[in-house]
Amino acid sequence: MIRSVGAGLCHFVVCDEVHHWVESNAGIYVWETLDRNVQKTAGAGSRLIETTNAFNPNEASIAQRTFDAAMEQGAKRILYDCREASGEVDFQDREAVMAAVAEAYGDSYWVDLGGIADAIQDPRTSTAVSYRFYLNRIQENADGWMTKEHWDLCLSEADPILPGDQIAVGFDGSIRGDATGIVGCRLRDGKLFLLGLWENPRTDPDWEVDVLAVEAAVERTFKTYRVEWMYADPPYWQEAIGRWSIEWEDRVFEYWTNKPTRMVNATERLRSAAAVQDVKHDGDSDIRRHVLNAVTREVPQGLLITKESPRSKKKIDLAVCSILAFEARADAIADGRMKIRRSRVVGF
Repeated sequence: MIRSVGAGLCHFVVCDEVHHWVESNAGIYVWETLDRNVQKTAGAGSRLIETTNAFNPNEASIAQRTFDAAMEQGAKRILYDCREASGEVDFQDREAVMAAVAEAYGDSYWVDLGGIADAIQDPRTSTAVSYRFYLNRIQENADGWMTKEHWDLCLSEADPILPGDQIAVGFDGSIRGDATGIVGCRLRDGKLFLLGLWENPRTDPDWEVDVLAVEAAVERTFKTYRVEWMYADPPYWQEAIGRWSIEWEDRVFEYWTNKPTRMVNATERLRSAAAVQDVKHDGDSDIRRHVLNAVTREVPQGLLITKESPRSKKKIDLAVCSILAFEARADAIADGRMKIRRSRVVGF
């Protein structure tokens, strides 16, 4: 509800469900416009009220921005009021669930506590939904992209990757903050393996990725294996990727991960493959760590992966590399590059 007097002046604004107000649906823009107009007459008593459920910490919603401003950054003139269930809850324990629901809803006598408990214990209700929408709890890891069980079932220690194998490659580069990684994926069985990782150790404030080492690793990859297709995310590395595409013509391609429709499809391809063990990996601990660090972020096109929060130190760059490598494998196969040309042997 907005009551306004004069052009651009808001005296009382109610913003409902601001955990859904995100950049992709223009929620940030709308809120900032409303807030600026309220601030113009704040001295005269103008107010803006937000109501919300617990936010998803990887969506950067208005709810999250307000929480950060009030609780972590000490912003003035914000009254933040929240009631939530405390501690971890065993969702199989009816008594524990009822106690958590009662704690979260407090004196809201009109709420059907038993119905809420039923919804939480419904097997169709995810852990993330139970905590966020029924117990009002922020759960950073509740929306994990890949489960440990699915990933570990894809482990294949037999049939190691060998020099000369046909592979596809995924590359995700950075300079300082994030990691730079290269992941390979064997064409014939979809087996993922690490080709290079440069990760900020967080002990040196002046640390930067060793660009020459990355260049050398890419060259070594092409010399060691039969690289049929490489997808590389261009930011910070567009010049290098351009040179690689000239040196290894028709095998190196840009893949902009900030294009949601394409990236959503690639992300789902790898996750679905892992669920039915149609992808393999050699057990590399760094790839596993990055894959399990990734959480989902909903956009209009579907689900993307991201860090659990913008300031999280848990890296996911090798998960991005794995998505690109697996997508590159699919496109290489679709292009017919698994067909091996053999020299004709003539006997005398």
